[in-house]
Parts: sequence; structure tokens; C-alpha cells
Amino acid sequence: MSVREDDTELDALAAQVRARPRLSAAAVEVLIAAAVAGDPDAHAALVEHALSPVLAEAVAHRDRGVEVLDLFQEGSLAALVAVEEYVERSGNAAGFAAYIRRVVNRHLDHVIEEREAAVAEAADLVEDTRLLDVARVALHRQAGRQPTVTELASVLVWSPERVELISGILDNARSDFDSDIVQYLDDASDDGGGGGWDDAEEEE
Repeated sequence: MSVREDDTELDALAAQVRARPRLSAAAVEVLIAAAVAGDPDAHAALVEHALSPVLAEAVAHRDRGVEVLDLFQEGSLAALVAVEEYVERSGNAAGFAAYIRRVVNRHLDHVIEEREAAVAEAADLVEDTRLLDVARVALHRQAGRQPTVTELASVLVWSPERVELISGILDNARSDFDSDIVQYLDDASDDGGGGGWDDAEEEE
């Protein structure tokens, strides 16, 4: 998503949040008391009131690789839990917004950390498939046959289990025409990465 699209969606979100009437501390206190007594409408009103700190946290986290709409959605889910917890504790109105922000902040940090870890893992996986592809071709050319798992493990300094796992991913990617992985490997081969598995098959 471009910066302009992100800003437009942020403006739309901000307009929706601001369209809701702002509640005074006294009104929040009344709603908390009603929610503690089991009033679902009061609980819903507190959740709506919590959207302002959710938006603030979404904006604060927007430059960390996750789109602001996703951040707001995740933050809204965290706010549902935070409101429930605050009502159960019979918290006071003065600390309501700060509590919501703390809970949402922790949740969004966790979401971003998980996203970063997933991206890094995916990049490592693509690199491993490239290395395995290059090793297959090199060993095939040397021995004139398909390399064994043990031979590949020795060259790559991997466990045999790792070789089998990455081999399965690579072979499935090629058979299923996974454009991302295949294009990456083909680009690597064009850059002198040692050719592709198709090259080795042509030599047989």
C-alpha cells in the first residue's frame, strides 16, 4: 500500500472515531459502573470509547511494516479484551484510556514482532531452497547422477531431515508453479547461481 493510500485510510478511520461523541470522565465512570452491573449497552459504549486510544496506538506503530488498517483491527480486538478486564477490575474512569493504550501497545508490539519473524523465516526458507537447488546441480554434474540426501547434507552442513524438508518444499514449489520461489531461483540462476534443476535434467 502506498503512503497516500495509507494516509487516506487513516483519515477515514480518524473521521469515524471522531464522529463518536466524546465522553467525560463522569460519563465513563457511570458506564463502568453499569457494565460492572452487567449492562451490555454500557459495555459496548466503553468499547466504542476505547477506539480513540486504539487509533492513537495504530498511528504510533504505523512505520513498523504493518498497514494502519491491520493495526487498527488488531488494536480493536485487543481493546475488547482490555475493556472486559477493566470492567472486571471495576477500574476508575481516570485510568481507563491509559490502560487501553498499554494493552493495545503490548498487543501491537507482539503482532509486529510476529510479522517480522515470519518475514525473516520466509526469506531464510527461500534462501535455503536456492542453496539446495545449487547443491543438487553441482553434485549432479560431478557424479553424473542425482545426489543422495546424505551427500547433500554433507555439502550444505545440514541435517538429513533439513535436506528432506527443503527438498520437499522446493519440489512442491516447482510442481505447483509457485511463482515467487521459482522466479527467485531463476533470477539467482541468471546471476550465476549455478543453474537450475531443470538444467541438470537436460544433461541426463
